[in-house]
Amino acid sequence: MPRHNERKYPIVTAFQRPFNAVMRRLPTQTLLETTGRTSGLPRRTPLGGRRVGDSFWLVSEFGERSQYVRNIKADPRVRVRLRGRWHHGVAHLLPDDDPIARLRGLPRVNSVGVRAMGAGLLTVRVDLTD
Repeated sequence: MPRHNERKYPIVTAFQRPFNAVMRRLPTQTLLETTGRTSGLPRRTPLGGRRVGDSFWLVSEFGERSQYVRNIKADPRVRVRLRGRWHHGVAHLLPDDDPIARLRGLPRVNSVGVRAMGAGLLTVRVDLTD
């Protein structure tokens, strides 16, 4: 990872922690719930993405460095809250997918933020089971 990208991570995560704490409480915010790989507790992350059929697509702005991606690697069973309703699913990390091209099909405001603040982007697909 280039040095300037390495500096982005602590700056962006310091900003996101308080912001995400507020966003998690909004009833219409899309959330991804993973199981903490160490604690075993539910971890909820506000994010942007789009449902396409029986799948939910998103791009992780820090790829495998993101905590929720690390949790997915340990246990791919997740839940996604869409429009206030929870859906169970199985997450798949797609390193061979083009995350920049994928962002073009996802909500614009979130995609701009992910491209501007992210480094090491990674596509994630959640196959919804209900």
